[in-house]
Amino acid sequence: MDILYKKFYRSFYLRTNGFIPAAPLNQCIFPGDFFQIRNGEIIVLGNIFRNNIVDMADVNLDRSGVSQPASNWQFSDGVTKPYSGRGAGNGPTAGTFEFSKQVLAFSSRGSFLFKANKPESIRICNWADLKQQLIIKLTQTLYSFRELYVVTESAAVSDWTLAISGSDKGELEIVTDEENFGLVDIFGHNSTKTIQSKDIEYYHRENKRKPTFFKAKKLVVQDDVLDNFTSNLVYQSTDKHQWASEFYGYEFGFDSSDVPLVPGSAQPSVLDMLKANDLNPNTALSYFKWADANLDDIEKLF
Repeated sequence: MDILYKKFYRSFYLRTNGFIPAAPLNQCIFPGDFFQIRNGEIIVLGNIFRNNIVDMADVNLDRSGVSQPASNWQFSDGVTKPYSGRGAGNGPTAGTFEFSKQVLAFSSRGSFLFKANKPESIRICNWADLKQQLIIKLTQTLYSFRELYVVTESAAVSDWTLAISGSDKGELEIVTDEENFGLVDIFGHNSTKTIQSKDIEYYHRENKRKPTFFKAKKLVVQDDVLDNFTSNLVYQSTDKHQWASEFYGYEFGFDSSDVPLVPGSAQPSVLDMLKANDLNPNTALSYFKWADANLDDIEKLF
């Protein structure tokens, strides 16, 4: 995904208490969907319910539509309102009419304005009852995933509007014939019309309640497994220089500061270095756990 969207995605996660927009933005994502992130996009591979990975008798779904704090779903970054006022015009049939007009200015590439109304979510209520069997089935008995996300909650809104600037000179001129006006009131209103736009990279209004936003759990390596693996790497590196000099029979010029670096995140290496049959249905829970998808995962989209 274009880096242009990064401010919006990060702000969305922080403002909505952990929800993440789909990528691409027109994608529908449902509770139970499992996916991977590839080339900046979310690739949905299946659904734990539709694919009969879990018994529906074991599942507790909240389908009622849990209301989310509405104020958290209207926010912006780097947007000002240099002009707001009322005007009058003449229509071919209605005669003279009044309208509200605003000019929205975007201060940088990636500056955005987002407004959504009536956010509600549906979710898996008893994730704790499902998580262990999902680890075994998704990594061993049904699939052999080492990297995977499972959607636990999906949010939809009655409508949403998003504008993202493509430069530091972005500008949007909008009008409405409604009586009320203001930055929040006019932008995203169903009566609003765009008169002129400048350097606006993305501008879209969605009027249907689609599940475009979600929370997810991700497969991660257990902390103690990761700690043991890192410790072993450090131990193996302590005498590597001496071994290399003796084995290759060459006088290398080592300094005392030449200590091999251990990667800050060695999760993939842990699994790659496992011996044959170390990871099996009986040991899967010792190696894997679930964690909340977070800002680190949003970084993978860019």
